[in-house]
Amino acid sequence: MLPFKLVYHQRYDLNLGPHVFPSQKFRLIYETLLREGIATQQDFLRPDPASDEDILRVHTPDWVRKLKTGTLSASEIMLLEVPHSPELVEAVWLAAGGSILAGQSALRDGFGSNLSGGFHHAYPGHGEGFCAIHDVAVAIRRLQADGSIKKAIVVDTDVHQGNGTAAIFGNDPTVFTLSIHQENNYPADKPPSSLDLNMDDRAEDDEYLGALIPAVRLALDNFQPDILFYVGGADPYCEDQLGGLSLTKEGLKQRDGQVFEEARRRRIPVATTLAGGYARRVEDTVRIHVNTIVAAREMAEKYPQPSSAHG
Repeated sequence: MLPFKLVYHQRYDLNLGPHVFPSQKFRLIYETLLREGIATQQDFLRPDPASDEDILRVHTPDWVRKLKTGTLSASEIMLLEVPHSPELVEAVWLAAGGSILAGQSALRDGFGSNLSGGFHHAYPGHGEGFCAIHDVAVAIRRLQADGSIKKAIVVDTDVHQGNGTAAIFGNDPTVFTLSIHQENNYPADKPPSSLDLNMDDRAEDDEYLGALIPAVRLALDNFQPDILFYVGGADPYCEDQLGGLSLTKEGLKQRDGQVFEEARRRRIPVATTLAGGYARRVEDTVRIHVNTIVAAREMAEKYPQPSSAHG
């Protein structure tokens, strides 16, 4: 058994059909973790959908209503870049519930991992780039509302800048946002994060880690958050169809492990979510995401801590 919980729901699949976003990856990650003995059924928690009250801590009533009634305009669907369906709405409400549950689990156990989420392009009043609801923002606001945390840091390693995250938390001193991404890539409009690490095209493992890890170290020391939400991007991978960086699978696993190690050494709980991954072979994307869970397990075992550390 794992020393922390994984969060999964079979309805995480966004039901997109043939699409560059491989929404079957959530199921494939779940199946791989079980098949390879990395996790057992007892390691999984099943989330409820986030309540509308929780969603409305971040999103506008108008956007929530449009999603729930399927009344998005043609331009809103173009921005979202995925077709609207009842299954999509169910999946993103569940993903937000899953990130809340992963955050609560992290506060209890030191780590918690949602096998969906990381929808970092969603703004309060519209969706962008396959992201309709900002699950990580919803989770942070829920944990703050419960009094479980005061301050949170978001470390976003998707190849695309977390523009929705930056916009939502832009004037909020309680949330530090760090995004490491390819500069010459989507989105065109990049509102400033607390810290943006803009990587050149084709940047490789050493250059990437040399930028990210010292920045994470400094941010954790200076900001001293109560929790770290980790948006684990599979798309800096060298064979990603929507990315232009050149990281290897091993480099990506090192990235995850080193960020987790910095948090773990400071006894900061970590909640992980997924993020983009559009490799030509979907099994490469799945492997990168599975490796994030393996890296978390390795750091949990390397730095055991009392389960009540942040109780």
